[in-house]
Amino acid sequence: MDDREADRGAADVEPVDWVEIPAGWLLRGTPAEAIPEVAERYARTGVPVEWYRKEAPRSRVHVPGFRLARTQVTVARWAPFARATGRPLPQAPPDHPATGVTWEAATAYCRWLGERLGTPGEIRLPTEDEWERAARGDDDREFPWGDTYRTGLANLADLGLGTTTPAGSFPEGAGPFGVLDLAGNADEWTSTLYAPYPGAPTEVPATEEWAFDPHITRGGAFRHDIDLARCARRHGAYERDLTAIGVGFRLAAPAVRDAG
Repeated sequence: MDDREADRGAADVEPVDWVEIPAGWLLRGTPAEAIPEVAERYARTGVPVEWYRKEAPRSRVHVPGFRLARTQVTVARWAPFARATGRPLPQAPPDHPATGVTWEAATAYCRWLGERLGTPGEIRLPTEDEWERAARGDDDREFPWGDTYRTGLANLADLGLGTTTPAGSFPEGAGPFGVLDLAGNADEWTSTLYAPYPGAPTEVPATEEWAFDPHITRGGAFRHDIDLARCARRHGAYERDLTAIGVGFRLAAPAVRDAG
């Protein structure tokens, strides 16, 4: 793909709707002693207790300020990049999240967009801690919107749609800083490679050889049960068909620097 074709794609690029996430302390993960109760609470999903142990222990982690896109990258926003680089265009409406995106393609998009917006090297995928900070805020809420799950606040399996919805369709399910779709619709890549948290229970695996990709994903997609909507839930892309399991992404960037 030559530079002229790339420039034609750049003409379609729009600025990102950023949400400023202030620096603060994240109550990351789940206390080890609470894991059995969490597994019992979501027993109907069939998720074994071992999967929840990856969330332990609970830690207080300082997260510097950053920006996070209000919504996931949509098909419309992906399209200029696809044209410029010869990548496929997801078969979904323009305002739906782009899914079926590999981690490598998501990071390539971040580089490409940063260059075209005049901020080379700034746009990236969020870290796992940044993602959880945006979803959890300053407390230990279970879901981005609070402590109680309610059908209709996120596009997950209980809604029964079986496909994505337009990005930002559930404003009442927003996180504490106003970020949308942190639960459901499309699963989201982070930049973080899977590893047990420091001090994790000894039975937590050091690697997940069964994963299609070693990076952590967060939030769950339209086909997932409500346990993946939990702010603490760590998982990954365990199947090769990233379209079927609804893997997409959203953008992160450094906090805006004070010009003064």
